[in-house]
Amino acid sequence: MDRWRRRVLVAEGSFAGRLDPGLVETELKLSATGEGPLQRLAGMRQLGSMPLGTPDTFLEVDRYLDTGEGRLAAAGWACRHRRRARRHLISLKGPPAAATDGPDGAQEETLGGALHRRPEIEGPASARLDPRDWPASAARDRLLELTGGRELQERFVLRQRRTERSVRDGLVRVGILSLDRISVVQHGAPIGRLWCVELEIERTTAAPREGPIRRLLADLLAVGGLAIEPMTKLERAVALIDRVSA
Repeated sequence: MDRWRRRVLVAEGSFAGRLDPGLVETELKLSATGEGPLQRLAGMRQLGSMPLGTPDTFLEVDRYLDTGEGRLAAAGWACRHRRRARRHLISLKGPPAAATDGPDGAQEETLGGALHRRPEIEGPASARLDPRDWPASAARDRLLELTGGRELQERFVLRQRRTERSVRDGLVRVGILSLDRISVVQHGAPIGRLWCVELEIERTTAAPREGPIRRLLADLLAVGGLAIEPMTKLERAVALIDRVSA
């Protein structure tokens, strides 16, 4: 069994249950088999009836981290260390929100697997992989709690060229559209490529309404060349690595 998937003892209690809505990430995820759909979205003036902001493109290096025995994976959490220019950011992403997390207790629609909701905690980091060297933050504290202070190791790296565009409904920003061209790298060797489109819904104190999100998904699929993606980038990268290693 992959050592990153071994079961280990973790702290009791669900941190996701203690998160306020402002710490829950809501995204639509789609995948492409090439560059075409991303180029079309980069050149469009609007998505359906909603204007798109000026495209901004960044180069990013995302390092996915865990302990040697895979404590984060066993707890259902992922740790991403991102470098953009000289800025370092740590993001902790938790288990998917349960299907009964809707405000009225009813089962939420996942839009065929396109809608992803999960806790996310972010904080500043440094080039070093030791959280004790990072500035104090809720993300650092939670990471130390999950890992028990054990040393972090790099699982793999995603080198990506990301184009971001705001999505607006009048004067209100609905979310950020991300167009990602990704190279998956493990132990310094390129494994393969991924093309991803993500629409992160703006965080508010209220749960996002399904109707507008459903329309945004339909507008994205109408671009052509895109498919609903039920997996996260981490899951897709791991699946790609497993296929290459088989």
